Amino acid sequence: MRKDKPNILFIMADQLRADYLACNGHPTIRTPNIDALASRGVNFTRAYCQAPVCGPSRMSFYTGRYAISHGASYNNVPLRVDERTLGDHLRPAGYRVALVGKTHMRRDIEGMARLGIDPDTSRGVLVSQCGFEPFERDDGLHPDQSADPDLPYNRYLREQGYEGDNPWHSAANSAQGENGEPLSGWYMRHAHLPARVREEHSETAYTTHRAMDFIDEAGDTPWCLHLSYIKPHWPYLAPAPYHNMYGIQDILPAARSDLERERPHPVLGAFMQHPESREFSRDEVRERVIPTYMGLITQLDDHIGRLMTFLETRGQLDNTLIVLTSDHGDYLGDHWLGEKEMFHEPSVRIPMIVVDPRREADSTRGSRSEQLVEAIDLVPTFVDAAGGDSRALDHVLEGRSLLPLVSGSKVEPWRRYAFSEADYAWRPARKELGLAPDEARAFMVTDGRWKSVHYQHHRPQLFDLATDPQELTDLAGESCHAETLERLEKALQGWALERRHRITVSNQRVSEATGSAHKRGYLFGVW
Repeated sequence: MRKDKPNILFIMADQLRADYLACNGHPTIRTPNIDALASRGVNFTRAYCQAPVCGPSRMSFYTGRYAISHGASYNNVPLRVDERTLGDHLRPAGYRVALVGKTHMRRDIEGMARLGIDPDTSRGVLVSQCGFEPFERDDGLHPDQSADPDLPYNRYLREQGYEGDNPWHSAANSAQGENGEPLSGWYMRHAHLPARVREEHSETAYTTHRAMDFIDEAGDTPWCLHLSYIKPHWPYLAPAPYHNMYGIQDILPAARSDLERERPHPVLGAFMQHPESREFSRDEVRERVIPTYMGLITQLDDHIGRLMTFLETRGQLDNTLIVLTSDHGDYLGDHWLGEKEMFHEPSVRIPMIVVDPRREADSTRGSRSEQLVEAIDLVPTFVDAAGGDSRALDHVLEGRSLLPLVSGSKVEPWRRYAFSEADYAWRPARKELGLAPDEARAFMVTDGRWKSVHYQHHRPQLFDLATDPQELTDLAGESCHAETLERLEKALQGWALERRHRITVSNQRVSEATGSAHKRGYLFGVW
């Protein structure tokens, strides 16, 4: 096995909360294999996504750029054809960069047509697939109304004996009633029942199997595999035995207060009216869904253990940089909300475990880091791991390589603030608030202790994470905290002004050309 370039295994679990791992303090969930990764690497406990919703968060992961820079601010907003992605950075270094699972990327059809890029060509496929070779792309949600009958997972399920036009729904994401009738997993009332699919044929098992197929096929070629699991994202339905592995006794009390609901911030109050928020505000729903959510996480953990054994058997474990993370969290009724999208910790904070196989990282194994880390840090991390120099891309990349932190190097200063964004133009909350589509924006800034949220056309929020880790008390209106709020607002303004928009010329070229006009014969201003 070649050792000059490490393989890169980039694992993402959709909608996995940072606090629903044993290594992050959950008192009853069983995640021994993810915990083992944390014991072999660095567990970054203050990691934030750049937008707490699938599409824009992932586009930031894949480009190393904030949503305000890459422009794909919500689900199904195309990523511009000119945005460079992880594959664009790693393929020149000799890597095969592939995807198994979800990206939630919408290709820029108009931009490709304008440039004459045929989506069926090799270049067109990469531009259409967020820079990944689509070994098997599956964005994971296939309603009967729009399911592709040729979906590979559906073909696989039919080969295993499951019938129907869309066994993703009728088998993998449906339960069975007393009379044998299918009970759709789209309805959370069925979450306590086992899925009709056998565990070994479930989405998580199948996705893991396809990852193994890719690794076998790649052989000795350096590879970067983005292994992107759909679960524990809804539909909240798990195969046996994971469907009843946890019970009501495992549910933590909801992080919410009566005051939040009685006197909500206007934007949050509008989000509380969404159906998912109204349902998750009911104890009955939390008691039905959360045990299954936990079961899906333990199933994921079991398959991660299966994958680690697979890598070890093939002699690749010690030559593979492994990252485990998620695109965002899940409110699960905290703050009287469902889904994600806003900036409370259950939604915006993500797990981030980095396992570096190099001996230089031995001193940090099993450690926890409270440094502020962002999703955009992974592209520069991978570039450096592949032998490149992410600093030469500082006119494009907005994150920072985590390798110095993982190797125990002192990095001063590191990062004083972390940022996240929301564009809720597509959500009913915007209409309830009477906002135009270009007025429904919100931005978060945190220094690790204080967190401020800036809303277009509405008052800000301020939380003290040290004394109020559940974010139940909004301090923005208190005069004694005005200075803190002003400092964070200035940090946000400064951040907005520093975005990398001059991406066609490197900072090094600018430095070399500065003041050289006279040398090049352009004698302006000469007497």
